[in-house]
Amino acid sequence: MNESLRVVIADDERPARSFLAAILRGFEDVTLVGEAENGAEAVEVIERTKPDLALLDLQMPEVDGLGVARLLKKNSMPLVAFVTAYDEYAVRAFELNAVDYLLKPVERSRLRETVNRAQERLDRAESREEAAARLAAAAEDYQSAARPPALERIPVRHQDEIVILPVKEVASIVADGELLHLTTARNETYTLSYRLKDLEARLNPAHFVRLGRGTLANVEMMRRVSPMPGGTYIVTLNNGQQLNVSRSQGRILREHLLKL
Repeated sequence: MNESLRVVIADDERPARSFLAAILRGFEDVTLVGEAENGAEAVEVIERTKPDLALLDLQMPEVDGLGVARLLKKNSMPLVAFVTAYDEYAVRAFELNAVDYLLKPVERSRLRETVNRAQERLDRAESREEAAARLAAAAEDYQSAARPPALERIPVRHQDEIVILPVKEVASIVADGELLHLTTARNETYTLSYRLKDLEARLNPAHFVRLGRGTLANVEMMRRVSPMPGGTYIVTLNNGQQLNVSRSQGRILREHLLKL
């Protein structure tokens, strides 16, 4: 008889996590070894517990499911199944690259199939490198298909005028409730009624990085990154603006920006 399949769940919505956990606990051949409420926590839990299978919500703030897969160390890469609302681009990318996925609302019988598939792959001794390569290919296919062309200009209202703001001149974007405050390289500030998550999806990810749940910064304008106690940082931009980096985003800075 096969050993129990060790599983981690990551979803920023507590009811969704509880629902999946309840189903998994009803499977005699499954052991739930960890839960995470965001992507950064998922990376930590997966690298600590080394599960056989990770069920990752595709749409999580700050670090999404694909981001988790990219940040994991190769020797910690489990089999992955993404949990997502219907998304034709994601479905196509995952099917093309043989990456398992579950559509919300998740059905018990479909989750059972995912567990069976994971166990079959483990029985075939599929390597973590193979799993990582499949995930990387799926991520590339998904993002190239789903991402609209990056914005080059942002129209913003300034008093009675509409200002066309070149994206390359934006130093930072900070959320404040339903509003976004855009600060330029020249320290001009504009306000936009828009969701940060939606605007981030339209920006080139090579140029803008999340510093926290409500902050984006232009990588080209980051002058200094100062470590602070507790694993956080303060980023100083060319315009003198200082922005806090959340602990969960500190790892991303270290992995992607602070290495030669």
